Amino acid sequence: MLRITGRFVRTDLDCIGETAGPASAPEAMLVEHGRIVAVGSQDEVPAPAAARRIDLGEGWAIPGLIEPHGHPSEAAQLLGGDVIDIRPVTLESADAVWGAVKRALAAEPRPERVLANGWDPLLQRGLVPPSIVDLDAIAGDIPLVIVHNSLHSAYFNTAAAREAGVDRGTPDPAGASYGRDASGELTGVAYEAAAVMRIAGPVMAAVRQQLPQRMAEHLAEVRRRGITTVADLTWTGELGPLFDGLRDAGRLPVRVRGYEMSRPGARATRPLDNGDARVRQTGVKVWSDGSPWVGNIATSFPYLDTEATRGIGLEPGHIGRANYTTEQLIDIGSQYAGDGWQLACHSHGDVAVDSTLDAYEHLIREFALRDHRFRIEHCGLMTPAQFRRAADLGVTVSLFVDHITYWGDVLVDDLFGERGASWADAGAAFAAGHRATFHNDGTVTPYEPLRNMAVAETRTSRTGRRLDGGTAVTRLDALRAHTTNAAWQLRSEHEVGALAPGLRADFAVLDVDPRTAQPEALAEARVLASAVDGEIE
Repeated sequence: MLRITGRFVRTDLDCIGETAGPASAPEAMLVEHGRIVAVGSQDEVPAPAAARRIDLGEGWAIPGLIEPHGHPSEAAQLLGGDVIDIRPVTLESADAVWGAVKRALAAEPRPERVLANGWDPLLQRGLVPPSIVDLDAIAGDIPLVIVHNSLHSAYFNTAAAREAGVDRGTPDPAGASYGRDASGELTGVAYEAAAVMRIAGPVMAAVRQQLPQRMAEHLAEVRRRGITTVADLTWTGELGPLFDGLRDAGRLPVRVRGYEMSRPGARATRPLDNGDARVRQTGVKVWSDGSPWVGNIATSFPYLDTEATRGIGLEPGHIGRANYTTEQLIDIGSQYAGDGWQLACHSHGDVAVDSTLDAYEHLIREFALRDHRFRIEHCGLMTPAQFRRAADLGVTVSLFVDHITYWGDVLVDDLFGERGASWADAGAAFAAGHRATFHNDGTVTPYEPLRNMAVAETRTSRTGRRLDGGTAVTRLDALRAHTTNAAWQLRSEHEVGALAPGLRADFAVLDVDPRTAQPEALAEARVLASAVDGEIE
């Protein structure tokens, strides 16, 4: 038995606000066999004689942070090692991006292939979409693949296409495509997951051989950020044994919840009743549309005609389209929903959101579903009326609020005008009654749940610009988005998400009081320690 003393924050109770103070925080927690037995004042939680004692000092313990929409399987492969990191959080300019790629191609010994990750012309101004001819000129017969920071597209040269077995006669995968010119020849760009994964497959093969070690190291970094549960929304059948093996070897520092990538005509590779509290496949991932930064989110209105939109290859008046029709979404969803799987559908544009809700409504009615917890992911241009409709259907939402931090100015000035000011309207989600969550989407932005909480309150970009088309959230809702709500959304509320008796003793220790700290202080807070099943690191 373990008795932990310190200051504990109960996000499952309405005890957070400007008047909260140390006196209102529980001071002790009793843990047995990894579960919380009691939490309360020193008097309410006496120390059994045999209990081991730990004092958290001046830190503030909150429920273990939960990333409800991550991509650790992709991040473990695309970050570190031999992959060239060209993300805008690493390199700021176009010259720096091309310099890194060219140095990798010129390295000695000569590389067998080169993979770069993080292309973003909206933040790395001056980048122009390269053609297959451009990449052939700099890479020659070395296969070269450059993955967009959104993960929704990739550029490649002829050698990479040849190695992947892709040519002018290769059919487009369902829900994805290869760029082609007027004569049908490949232009050197792949759009959406199935096409990107095929093009990058041979280049990634060597990385995957190191995946167990890379995954363990990546998840250790996730844990250092106070995250104790992470969802993988690019789950594949082969990941189950990988995570199971890490768990059995004592090398899995966080809990993992998997969402298997859907395919037309497919079924889930695991039974609905699978796994345990540490590793479990929870649902199935679907993509309604693509990325705002690529130009393929389905909207009822065109992108702006600006230097930035022309720089990413969009013609004046460009309107993005969905990956699937509503009927196709229904067909794909029917493969899984009837078996009881939770669906999580990527939807940014207002047209994509309507299509997703139409498909969900059909599936809910067809299979007489009740506690389905179907999800909409990202919700970039989702409107208040759409949030209300989703809530009425029992559909839950997860918002990528950190887009505001990095791309807030771009959304308004370069892409969508006033409509961009309402991007990721978390306040509207909570007002509609949602148990909404926030996320960082794998490699796209760093794991920074505390900053997500702050930006959902302030709706302020890195330059200090406020996106006032949406509404702010309260501190309690912000904290719940990465704790209590996220656990519920992942169907894990019986295990984690709060510091309450009966739940697993997962928590993170911060150097600030998350109930009352100013938003920027919360965003910059340090994680002093974390625990899973009461085991503190």
